[in-house]
Amino acid sequence: MRFPTLRRKLMRAALAAALGTIASGLTLLTPLAPTAAAAGTLQQVTDFGSNPGNLTMYEYAPAGLPANAPLVVALHGCTQSASDYHSHSGWQKFADQWGFAVVYPQTTSADNSLSCFSWFDSAKDTRGKGEAASIKQMVDTAVAQYGSDRGRVFVTGLSAGGGMTADLLADYPDVFAGGAVDSGLPARCATTQAAASSCQYGNQNLTPKQWGDKVRNSYPGHTGPWPRVAIWQGSSDTTVAPVNGTELRDQWTDVWGIGQTPSTTQALAGNTTETTYDDTTGKPAVTLFSVSGMTHGLAVDPGSGADQCGTTGTYYLNTICSSYHTAKFWGLDSPDGNSGGNGSLPAPQGVKVTSTTDTGASLSWNAVSGAASYNVYRNGTKVASPAGTSFADTGLSAGTSYSYTVAAVDSTGAIGTASAPVTATTSGTTPTPRCYTDNNYNQVKAGRAHQSLGYVYANGSDQNMGLYTLLTTHTLKETAPGYFVLADSGC
Repeated sequence: MRFPTLRRKLMRAALAAALGTIASGLTLLTPLAPTAAAAGTLQQVTDFGSNPGNLTMYEYAPAGLPANAPLVVALHGCTQSASDYHSHSGWQKFADQWGFAVVYPQTTSADNSLSCFSWFDSAKDTRGKGEAASIKQMVDTAVAQYGSDRGRVFVTGLSAGGGMTADLLADYPDVFAGGAVDSGLPARCATTQAAASSCQYGNQNLTPKQWGDKVRNSYPGHTGPWPRVAIWQGSSDTTVAPVNGTELRDQWTDVWGIGQTPSTTQALAGNTTETTYDDTTGKPAVTLFSVSGMTHGLAVDPGSGADQCGTTGTYYLNTICSSYHTAKFWGLDSPDGNSGGNGSLPAPQGVKVTSTTDTGASLSWNAVSGAASYNVYRNGTKVASPAGTSFADTGLSAGTSYSYTVAAVDSTGAIGTASAPVTATTSGTTPTPRCYTDNNYNQVKAGRAHQSLGYVYANGSDQNMGLYTLLTTHTLKETAPGYFVLADSGC
């Protein structure tokens, strides 16, 4: 269909502003070379699969990252790059502090004139196709490289990256445990570029069920749990209208089947209101962060405070550290995935390995004022709650590395922020891992896994194995006494 020249120009301008949040006269950002990080380096990965979406993969991991750590995928906005997002968003700070890897997919002007992720193109943003498939290949590559916990893979993105984040959560609910959509769009809001502007600027007038169906229809075969979703939206955003935050809330609360009545509402810094919607266990499944007065961009809060992060720049807005609150919502501050945010105690400092033997490791740390006890986590699982500032672990395997973190617990039982991880390697020769292939029912019966709410989780790693049934079979590898990881690809 042909349009008059003026109308065509107006449509292009509106779409450019909507997709790329590009100001008049702004020079497009070009991808930067990887930059040195405090404890690691942002690196490009050139071989991660067939890459049908023609994307570029960058990754960052802190030094000494233990196995079974979480993985975060962070998608930049239009006109931005992986390096730009890494430098400004604040994710590096929390990767270093709480111990997880970050993957930064990157698109370029060769894929989209404004270097936008194609959240509006059903040939590129659906399961097994285009950019979505490329990002899934990046996840698989990073998980294999770092030994990441497949049960704790998360995705976040800004603007067009936020729209793609919502699509990825709908495409791959079996891959992503949670997501965060920053100034973005609901999943499947648009399926063509021509429809994109309508999504960004206006109310689509769909019911929560209609929004939820867009997610459910993206991967009809999904029977497992749904991702937990954080939504960030500025009230003065003229590029992605604030109604998109409401529509995202409607979409994901309907997917969870929990309705649109808030469970809690509280005021945060930066004129931000946090509204949570809990699942049937009382845990937040969907959270909407509404930032009053914020225009289009990612919320950052430069500074050295525990809840501060990032640097300001074009579409990096000085309000509140969204990456901090998103990481807490996902539970990245806690080794067991349950956020320590219910307590106010800081992370213990000075955590160190004081000695090791072939079957044990001893730790010590500095006291935290107000702590009644401490939780000690080995490879993400709580193994002790000593009252003092030391712990001697026993029954370990020889020649094996273990990751430990410590969190202070106050007199009410509230768990504070976990420490940075430390690694203890026992002496002796590494034993040959034992593997067990059986159905989920028998794995639980044999004590290698446990079930909760109809799903089975590997003991130790807590990796999701699917439904508690005789029909699903997995291979579990015992990497340490009582610690099992999925090993379906080989043992």
